[in-house]
Amino acid sequence: MLHQSAAPPAPPPEVTAAARPCLCPVGHRGDGGKMAAAGSLERSFVELSGAERERPRHFREFTVCSIGTANAVAGAVKYSESAGGFYYVESGKLFSVTRNRFIHWKTSGDTLELMEESLDINLLNNAVRLKFQNCSVLPGGVYVSETQNHVIILMLTNQTVHRLLLPHPSRMYRSELVVESQMQSIFTDIGKVDFTDPCNYQLIPAVPGISPNSTASTAWLSSDGEALFALPCASGGIFVLKLPPYDIPGMVSVVELKQSSVMQRLLTGWMPTAIRGDQSPSDRPLSLAVHCVEHDAFIFALCQDHKLRMWSYKEQMCLMVADMLEYVPVKKDLRLTAGTGHKLRLAYSPAMGLYIGIYMHALKQGQFCVFQLVSTESNRYSLDHISSLFTSQETLIDFALTSTDIWALWHDAENQTVVKYINFEHNVAGQWNPVFMQPLPEEEIVIRDDQDPREMYLQSLFTPGQFTNEALCKALQIFCRGTERNLDLSWSELKKEVTLAVENELQGSVTEYEFSQEEFRNLQQEFWCKFYACCLQYQEALSHPLALHLNPHTNMVCLLKKGYLSFLIPSSLVDHLYLLPYENLLTEDETTISDDVDIARDVICLIKCLRLIGESVTMDMSVIMEMSCYNLQSPEKAAEQILEDLITIDVENVMEDICSKLQEIRNPIHAIGLLIREMDYETEVEMEKGFNPAQPLNIRMNLSQLYGSSTAGYIVCRGVHKIASTRFLICRDLLILQQLLMRLGDAVIWGAGQLFQAQQDLLHRTAPLLLSYYLIKWGSECLATDVPLDTLESNLQHLSVLELTDSGALMANRFVSSPQTIVELFFQEVARKHIISHLFSQPKAPLSQTGLNWPETITAITSYLLQLLWPSNPGCLFLECLMGNCQYVQLQVSSFEHFTSTHSCKIEMGSRHVVQNDRLNCNGKIKVHCNLELLGSSSLSTSASQVATTTGACHHTQVLRLLDVIGLPELVIQLATSAITEAGDDWKSQATLRTCIFKHHLDLGHNSQAYEALTQIPDSSRQLDCLRQLVVVLCERSQLQDLVEFPYVNLHNEVVGIIESRARAVDLMTHNYYELLYAFHVYRHNYRKAGTVMFEYGMRLGREVRTLRGLEKQGNCYLAALNCLRLIRPEYAWIVQPASGAVYDRPGASPKRNHDGECTAAPTNRQIEILELEDLEKECSLARIRLTLAQHDPSAVAVAGSSSAEEMVTLLVQAGLFDTAISLCQTFKLPLTPVFEGLAFKCIKLQFGGEAAQAEAWAWLAANQLSSVITTKESSATDEAWRLLSTYLERYKVQNNLYHHCVINKLLSHGVPLPNWLINSYKKVDAAELLRLYLNYDLLEEAVDLVSEYVDAVLGKGHQYFGIEFPLSATAPMVWLPYSSIDQLLQALGENSANSHNIALSQKILDKLEDYQQKVDKATRDLLYRRTL
Repeated sequence: MLHQSAAPPAPPPEVTAAARPCLCPVGHRGDGGKMAAAGSLERSFVELSGAERERPRHFREFTVCSIGTANAVAGAVKYSESAGGFYYVESGKLFSVTRNRFIHWKTSGDTLELMEESLDINLLNNAVRLKFQNCSVLPGGVYVSETQNHVIILMLTNQTVHRLLLPHPSRMYRSELVVESQMQSIFTDIGKVDFTDPCNYQLIPAVPGISPNSTASTAWLSSDGEALFALPCASGGIFVLKLPPYDIPGMVSVVELKQSSVMQRLLTGWMPTAIRGDQSPSDRPLSLAVHCVEHDAFIFALCQDHKLRMWSYKEQMCLMVADMLEYVPVKKDLRLTAGTGHKLRLAYSPAMGLYIGIYMHALKQGQFCVFQLVSTESNRYSLDHISSLFTSQETLIDFALTSTDIWALWHDAENQTVVKYINFEHNVAGQWNPVFMQPLPEEEIVIRDDQDPREMYLQSLFTPGQFTNEALCKALQIFCRGTERNLDLSWSELKKEVTLAVENELQGSVTEYEFSQEEFRNLQQEFWCKFYACCLQYQEALSHPLALHLNPHTNMVCLLKKGYLSFLIPSSLVDHLYLLPYENLLTEDETTISDDVDIARDVICLIKCLRLIGESVTMDMSVIMEMSCYNLQSPEKAAEQILEDLITIDVENVMEDICSKLQEIRNPIHAIGLLIREMDYETEVEMEKGFNPAQPLNIRMNLSQLYGSSTAGYIVCRGVHKIASTRFLICRDLLILQQLLMRLGDAVIWGAGQLFQAQQDLLHRTAPLLLSYYLIKWGSECLATDVPLDTLESNLQHLSVLELTDSGALMANRFVSSPQTIVELFFQEVARKHIISHLFSQPKAPLSQTGLNWPETITAITSYLLQLLWPSNPGCLFLECLMGNCQYVQLQVSSFEHFTSTHSCKIEMGSRHVVQNDRLNCNGKIKVHCNLELLGSSSLSTSASQVATTTGACHHTQVLRLLDVIGLPELVIQLATSAITEAGDDWKSQATLRTCIFKHHLDLGHNSQAYEALTQIPDSSRQLDCLRQLVVVLCERSQLQDLVEFPYVNLHNEVVGIIESRARAVDLMTHNYYELLYAFHVYRHNYRKAGTVMFEYGMRLGREVRTLRGLEKQGNCYLAALNCLRLIRPEYAWIVQPASGAVYDRPGASPKRNHDGECTAAPTNRQIEILELEDLEKECSLARIRLTLAQHDPSAVAVAGSSSAEEMVTLLVQAGLFDTAISLCQTFKLPLTPVFEGLAFKCIKLQFGGEAAQAEAWAWLAANQLSSVITTKESSATDEAWRLLSTYLERYKVQNNLYHHCVINKLLSHGVPLPNWLINSYKKVDAAELLRLYLNYDLLEEAVDLVSEYVDAVLGKGHQYFGIEFPLSATAPMVWLPYSSIDQLLQALGENSANSHNIALSQKILDKLEDYQQKVDKATRDLLYRRTL
């Protein structure tokens, strides 16, 4: 039986068993087991550079000036460069602010560079550079501690000690829930720190003084907050300098620790002691370390005499001395010499206690010893020897110790970096596990004749993972010596600057104007090679290792280098075996590969064969395979060609060695199948998307930021690139080996049933594997194109239309300043959240108790990312991300179509063709067959099941939406037309497709085709919507003739209803729906309906459009309605008057208020009102009069439109249009009283008005038809007004002389004397009424005169002036006098008897009446006499 697979590696412990099957590679069933995963994570690691392609890190510089160091000689002491790191205690907790967060630093001379990193968020202001004036920083002289509120950095120089107090990350944010993608570093406010504060720095005292030749040091923070610094004494032993807590005043003190004495003096007044004893410099510490326990601290010192001493700071005494040479096999030579290069490290485990790691350095060899500190009840301590490990490397740079492992960093004899680790407790054989270091770029670049040197060098310089930005910038600065250049450049800007610099140097060296192309090529290659060599030197210098940084909480190991930081991640078993040096492969433990020893041996032999092939493949052969993959040609043919070339050039008999090793493989078919399955990431189930909704929101938000920084994204993607690159080589060599097996035939195939067909199957399984890894490798090297924001938004609309992905795949968080590869782009914007949500969807333990394990997590993340990138897996998030971020060129170059298997991926690729062609072609048009064949490739036949038909229709809908958004209506129509036949009897799909055809025909202006498509829509609701759209669009285009002339079979009432609804819902002056409806009915000879439409139009114009133009249109509407009725036979010439409420029963109108905002009356049962021809004529006349008024007086426009006839009379009178008012009254049979009263009032105003009133009066006087208007000086406007009034009174006579009465009443009510002509005129018609009016207004004198004249007229004197035809006589008809009025007059005159004038007037009347009575008496007698005759 075989163990569980290691490739992809096992999911982290947080992943449940239910989730694992979809994450493991799936091979062909029945092919046997898999290779073992046990121990694979302990097998080997791979180094990945963390130097992103960003601008050189911007350090904020600060100078630390210490009082007392001014006299020191700068540079007197030179130390080597060093580095170190600090991990937060809760860096491994899942819900901590300091999760995946750490600090690292580098020292060089007087400079200390501090950097804070996070794998979850991008930290701002996270790099500072401190320069210590006149001091040199001790190598390793930086120590970091954390408290609940602060991060405290303790720093030691050769003259001073310093304490730097910074806020703890947990105190910088209000909440522990970190959801931002960018946050401030703890170094953000370092500028506020006072470095000269004496509380936080101190000079190292001259006595006892620091040992001049020692660089050992250690520092720690006590439980009371004191800062303690331990240094070697110049005379041997250790002294400890203590700074009081930062917030408590105190004294600085020094404690000297010696075996023979312990003394302490305050720093002030400190004097040399006389108690020295027999101390020799041999006990001077080479390496110091401290372990804090409660209120004490154990200081461990590895000294020059090869002894380890343990001191108690609290007791100030040496608790233990151990001779390390007792554990060294050959120690004779070491005892005679002082120790150099010894190193000491501590590791504490709460479960296992304190481990002490000792490195004993000797010439050309070294030994690690691991001890465990053991204590007894009497506080006596001893060492329990755990393990001794031997190494042959010469120079140890650094090593790190955990409770289980030793990690070591060397420089070998060739100055190459070597990192190894070992489990010191369980590794009996002493076998060190290798770390595959990232090699430096190639020293030479081979350029073929058909390649451009500049392009090839630029490609090599700027390929991701080759050179850092800093190396390129420094090389550029040296190459362009004497030229000022801005080095704060982006990746693309730097590429331009490099090209320009090399080309300028080349042109500056040319002395001849003419030379051959070959000479120019050689010259070009010479200068580019020179610049490349310069870059290589700086890259090598920046890659120099300084220290290891190991986090025991997460098991993350980092390599601190001079120029950047690199991370170590586990390698899978397959990669481990392939990368392992040949001599190590010979000693590989077979049980770690498989439980079956025979299978394990077969796999090892197979790997050896592959290694031999890989070492034999030349650069040209490698290019053949890569070009074959790039062009998607057959890898099998390329492998066959490479095999032919290998056989041809085989001078060292490598092929024979391979054949002989193949003979050792018991079952090659099985071994090859096992290897293929280990590398295959194909799955049948798509990974779930999104976080588990059952998880609380704060947990989901916190997890959403896990590994979200640009550094983490870069590391993960470099890991994927490393795996893909290695696996590509394995598959290439495996393909060549299979071609060799095919050539050899059955001669090397042992076992029954192993046939030629099985080899063919393996060959066809290896080729897609090779192509898949090539594609992922290419994507990890291909830089993403920088795209403007508006273009991204446009493509966001495209993908949202396709509904192929959730919004998470389209949200861009562009916090990365450096250019990204397309794989990095995919991981940071899409894949990371999917992977993290899947990792923690169903944890076995509560998430609050879950700790992060870097090797397991990074292995699982890279494995999941490979699955998401795997071309043949279901789902196409990678393609969606590239589409959403407009990476069209990358999609085109990579030719993803070859791998797309799912329908959605085919649509994705088809959409890429459509979008890209739309952007690249001038006219935005593309060939139909270029894209529809791909887009419709999954169309289903009508014979398919209902489910399949629905799915096909859904896919068609997605494609149609995309074509619609891009703006290709012809393609939409064509695809929809072809899809109709596949919809079959599915009336819903039919309705959708025909609606789509209608819409795009309408957009293209194909009105007839749009109408035809509309009539074929089976869904009445959709058909009505399309009909409404047709009406609106054609109206907006003013294509009314088409709209009117369509037959509308079975749709007549619907179209009328739509137009009526639109007419009543939109602005009357902007749209012409009423006129359209009028034309619609006229075209169909429905004149009564046409008249009704125009009458309603006119009514609404009067109410809603209160402008001159509105009144003009109203008149035209009524004329049109009138004409329609005149075309009908008289008995049918009528219409139903539209209800006034109908105007407001339109969409958006208030049901409770009218257009003026006034409350409407409660609705009542309306009676239908019939309007005949005569009624329309009246309305037409009224409309003309309204227009006349508006033209004469524009201020009346606002009220004229909806005014009734009675209201219009008033408005006309106010405007002075008396002729028009009289005409209106006659039309509607209204009394003329308002006209006469209004004219009388105007006469009164003119009578008492000034010149302005006179001038204004001529305007309205001219608007009335006077018999003759006199405009001489003798005739004023007032005279003309009176004359107009006189004319009207003469012209319009009525019974009872009503108009005279109202005029006189109006004049008298305003106290205006009556004109003589009016008095004379009224005398003729009704003198008695005139007398009554005089009496009503108390005009007694005028009344007396009127009575006197009237009596005289009756008696025959001036009777013609009173309209009396026959005066009083015996022969004339009877006459009469208004006695009642005369009696009232006499009574009024008699009421004031004291007034002599009234008495005289009264007497005058009485005399007249007496005279009248006498003559009446006489006439009466004469009449009686005549009757008696």
